[in-house]
Amino acid sequence: MPESACPSLPTVCEWSLYLLRCSDDSLYTGIATDVSRRLGEHEDGKLGAKYLRGRGPFTLVFQQVVGDRSRASRVEYSVKRLSKPKKEAFLRSPDDFRSHIQALIQT
Repeated sequence: MPESACPSLPTVCEWSLYLLRCSDDSLYTGIATDVSRRLGEHEDGKLGAKYLRGRGPFTLVFQQVVGDRSRASRVEYSVKRLSKPKKEAFLRSPDDFRSHIQALIQT
C-alpha cells in the first residue's frame, strides 16, 4: 500500500486483520489500514481480491488491529493456515481468537 493510505501517520500505519464471510459461506482473511475502504474495494470488484469476485455480498465477521504491515502479514499468514473449522470455532469465541492473535503478535 502506498504511504498515502495512512496520511495521519506518515511513518507508521496501524494495520488490521479482518475476516469476511462470503455468500457461499467461505471465509476470506485479509489485512488493511482502512478495513471499511478495503471492504468497499472488494465489493466494487475492480481493486478487490480475485478470490472474492462473484462471491458477494460480504459480511465483516472479525476485525482487529495488529500493528505494522510486517506484523500484520505474519498474522494474516498464520490465520490463513488455520482450517475452516478452527476459524469458525474462533469466530464463535472472539475473545479466544483475540488471545490467539495477541500470541501471534508477540512471537
